[in-house]
Amino acid sequence: MSEVAHETQHEFWRPPAAQQAAALAGMVEACDRCGTEFMVGARFCHVCGTARSAHASVAREHSWTRHLEFQNIVEGLRNMANGLGLSTASLIAFVAGLACLVAVIAVSLIYTVQNFADFQAIQMYRTQWLLAAVAAFVAGILLKKTPGTRN
Repeated sequence: MSEVAHETQHEFWRPPAAQQAAALAGMVEACDRCGTEFMVGARFCHVCGTARSAHASVAREHSWTRHLEFQNIVEGLRNMANGLGLSTASLIAFVAGLACLVAVIAVSLIYTVQNFADFQAIQMYRTQWLLAAVAAFVAGILLKKTPGTRN
């Protein structure tokens, strides 16, 4: 009986098996059927029971959630910046300016005018967002790379 407990202790401290990690490296990370992320080393989905496939399906590759991953956002910004001929900082300023313009429209849609004080407050919010948009666009223009410079 003491041998069993002795072996358990050694297995607890044993590093993870490298061959298991290598075998699961080519497998999908999320279930094709329900979208749940697989548990480490699992061969079946713990939610719906679907077998884990060896390659990602086309639906998973083109899923809209793939675009929300940070590295994909950064890569998309780099591609957009190169396509427009902008530096990364200039593109970020441009996007911030567009976000400020969206905020101007949102202020118009969210707040309603009941009296003159409300009208003045809404106009003040719009003015502040428009000034922020102008500042972001000016920063984008100033940060734009000229044709003769390199990154």
